[in-house]
Amino acid sequence: MNIFHIVGARPNFMKVAPVLNALKGRKSVEQTLIHTGQHYDANMSDVFFQQLGIPAPDVNLAVGSGTHAKQTAEIMIRLEPIVLERQPDMVLVYGDVNSTVATALVCAKLGVQIGHVEAGLRSFDRTMPEEINRHMTDQLADLLFTPSEDGDENLRREGIPATKIFFVGNVMIDSLVRLLPLAKKTSTDSVPKRYALVTLHRPANVDDSVTLKGILESLLEVNRDLAVVFPAHPRTRKRISDFGLNAGQLLLLDPLPYVDFLGLQSRATVVITDSGGIQEETTYLGIPCLTVRENTERPITVSMGTNVLVGRDRDKLRSELSRALVGDPQKRTVPPLWDGHAGERIAEVLVGRLSGVRAAI
Repeated sequence: MNIFHIVGARPNFMKVAPVLNALKGRKSVEQTLIHTGQHYDANMSDVFFQQLGIPAPDVNLAVGSGTHAKQTAEIMIRLEPIVLERQPDMVLVYGDVNSTVATALVCAKLGVQIGHVEAGLRSFDRTMPEEINRHMTDQLADLLFTPSEDGDENLRREGIPATKIFFVGNVMIDSLVRLLPLAKKTSTDSVPKRYALVTLHRPANVDDSVTLKGILESLLEVNRDLAVVFPAHPRTRKRISDFGLNAGQLLLLDPLPYVDFLGLQSRATVVITDSGGIQEETTYLGIPCLTVRENTERPITVSMGTNVLVGRDRDKLRSELSRALVGDPQKRTVPPLWDGHAGERIAEVLVGRLSGVRAAI
């Protein structure tokens, strides 16, 4: 049986690695890795692949950047002939990027089975392009692999049959568990002993000058009490420059490879972010996370984990930062099945499904 894995951006790389590894030893399984090139920084992609132990892609569609419509359409145009030629038995898509929904559309129209890894997440905010991608992909998928039980609930509410839904846990945590020992050995010479780690990349936060200015001013306030270490996404750094904004004494770094960033994250006093994956990683690591968004598609990180939604409320950011600095007395727990074995559970389902047997997990 031939299983295609489609990836397009860095968050996908952390998710595909555990599934590739779990299927690698299966004699009946042939795997094909296709990189759409949605994230087109070759240097950063190569480093992520090396650190995660991912083989070089069998195909790179090299679509590059563009509007959502152009990027999605280009992926569909370039992927369709490959699917037609190679006739996969199952195509796995990951997360919620444009590559995910584009692949789902191609495969659904060709009658090829689709598995969605990280299915069922919902922010209930249709202004987020990722939310549209999540809804469409889940409606088209044949197998839906959820990272948390709220994902199952969302899918059932949307009319997805229970026979398609598999609660397997969080594949991103698989990669974290495997590489955390290595990450803890990375150098700390370039950063202070105590720091707030910051990431910002979402258009709603960085593409408007007034919004980005307000966030930077909040971070400069944070920096008075706690050094701010800010590996800046290229989009964010460009906006800071284009808008002529002041980053002051913030320690701006270039984007980091996964292991290096995980090392920084594991030692941080607090993390301030708008990233979905980092909300999950900090929950596993037990590190306070302040999310600069009004909503999250990962509510379990709030109800069970260390995540607090602060939006763009400076007072709330300040008060939650103070709580983080003195230590939060509230007990936090790691969500169920965030145990480093989600990839193995997905492999069991896939092999069972493709051999005509529903796996018991």
